[in-house]
Amino acid sequence: MNHAPVFIDTHAHLAMSQFDRDREAAIARAQAAGVARIVEIGYDLPSSRAAVALAEGHPAIYAVVGLQPNHIHEAPPDYLEQVRALAAHPRVVAIGEIGLDYYWMRAPAATQEEVFRAQIALARELGLPVVIHSRDAQADTLRILADAARGHPGVMHAFSGDWSYAQACLDLGFMLSFTGTLTYAKATALHQVARQAPLHMLLTETDSPYLSPNPYRGQRNEPAYVRLVAERLAALRDEPLDHVAAQVWANAQRLFRSCE
Repeated sequence: MNHAPVFIDTHAHLAMSQFDRDREAAIARAQAAGVARIVEIGYDLPSSRAAVALAEGHPAIYAVVGLQPNHIHEAPPDYLEQVRALAAHPRVVAIGEIGLDYYWMRAPAATQEEVFRAQIALARELGLPVVIHSRDAQADTLRILADAARGHPGVMHAFSGDWSYAQACLDLGFMLSFTGTLTYAKATALHQVARQAPLHMLLTETDSPYLSPNPYRGQRNEPAYVRLVAERLAALRDEPLDHVAAQVWANAQRLFRSCE
C-alpha cells in the first residue's frame, strides 16, 4: 500500500506580519498539503521569542532562535544570554539563523564575524545544530565554519551557490537546503547542485514569506508550497517523490534531533 508523501518546511517565518491576517489558516493549508512539520526561524530576539510561542501552541511547529546578521545593530549587549535562555526551551531545535550578510552590510564585517562565532560557540555548548545565513559572503562563511564549526551539525539555509561552493559546504559536514528558487528555469547552477549532491545531505524549505516557488513567484510564500520544492528536487534527480520526501524527512530528523 502506497502512503502519501510527507513533507517538512525546515525554514519559515510565520510570525512575521505578512501572516497576521491568516496565520492559522496558513498552518492548516500546510497540513492539508502534507507538510507535517514546520521549523519556525528566529532572526532577532523578538522573532525568536515569537518562534518559541508558535511552537508552544502548535505540535507540528518547532523553533530556532538566534540573531541574523542584518539585526545585529538592534541587539542589546546581553543578546547571547537571551538567546541561551530561549534555547533552553524544549521546542527549540537549533541556533539560527546566524551568519554573514555582505549584501545589506547593516553591521561591519568584523562585528558580524564576532556575533557569528559567539553563536556557533553557544550552539556547541548547548549541543544544538546551526542554521546558516550567508549572502554575498561565501569565502568568509566557509573560513569561519571551517575554523569554528567543522564537524558540528548545521545547514546552509536557502542555498544558492554553485557546485564548487556546495562541495565546500558538504565537506564541512553541512546540509544544503533548497527554497522555491530551485523551481526557477534559469537557476541552472542550482539545478546542478540538486542533481549531484548526495540526497542524505539535502533539505527543503520555503523561507516564507519570501522566495516563492513557481507558479507563485512574486506572491507571498507559505509552508504549503514546500511540496513544490520537493517535487522539483525529485524531478531534477529523476527519483520518485515519495523516496525524496522520505529521505528529506529523515535528514531533518537527523539534524534537528528533537523534531520528531
